[in-house]
Amino acid sequence: MQVTLVIVATVLTALFAVLASQEPIGLRFTIYILVAAFAFFPLPFLSYWLYSLNRANYSLDREKLTLTWGLRVEQIPVSEVEWVRPMESLASPLALPFVRLPGAIMGIRRHPDLGPVEFLASDAKALLLVATSKRVFVISPQDTIGFMQNIQRAIEMGSLSPAKPQSVYPGFVVMQAWDSMLVRYLWLAGLFLNIGLLAWVTLIIPSLGRIPLGFLPSGAPAGPVPGAGLILLPVVSLFSYLTGWVSGLTFYRRLDHRPLAYIVWASGVFSTLLFLVAVMFIVITPV
Repeated sequence: MQVTLVIVATVLTALFAVLASQEPIGLRFTIYILVAAFAFFPLPFLSYWLYSLNRANYSLDREKLTLTWGLRVEQIPVSEVEWVRPMESLASPLALPFVRLPGAIMGIRRHPDLGPVEFLASDAKALLLVATSKRVFVISPQDTIGFMQNIQRAIEMGSLSPAKPQSVYPGFVVMQAWDSMLVRYLWLAGLFLNIGLLAWVTLIIPSLGRIPLGFLPSGAPAGPVPGAGLILLPVVSLFSYLTGWVSGLTFYRRLDHRPLAYIVWASGVFSTLLFLVAVMFIVITPV
């Protein structure tokens, strides 16, 4: 389901961006740009949900229970697990999060008896409650009965070396990266370059006639198109920057992968500079 939505959003964004590039400035051009922006808006969230589902994992050993869902990681010492039970056993029903997709049930809901309950689940038909001293979590292991038995066995055995509780949120990764001066420079440089590129192209489009843009399958330059087509470059640049920003965060959360995060973010800045140079050459190239 998530894969289908990501593909549909990507195709719609690309399609209406291309249609806008073939239209002169006017009502139809504005409509195409708005539709492309509307289709692009949910794309980062859908991509993160897909990434979270692929990375979802519940691991249990004698010392700790680790819940992993995307960039969200909760490490719970076995000694802090108070009880585990199916959600159907609750006297008062617990509502699912408002925003959810098939295979991605995430969010926090408040229960009158349990307080805040955090969902890190994928299957609404196999939900399991895990209560700790601080919060109740809802997960969906493939074998709920076997999972409950394993946790109970781990609690009875006791831990040889108690693990430390740990909570990692997506926002925590962002703030942790922001504390690095190099990361701040890379993020801000890429952001301001993309904003500047978009503003520059928006300002010069009305004064442009027809411009060379694209190539034929043979490799020869394609025929000139309306100047509005230049908007494709800042759109592609911004999409590339945002994709690299998210990809860098997935690398940054692991200490041994942080050099890769720096490379991805620096590449985003460099690619935006290339788009700026491309716009300059297109504008000054005679048709």
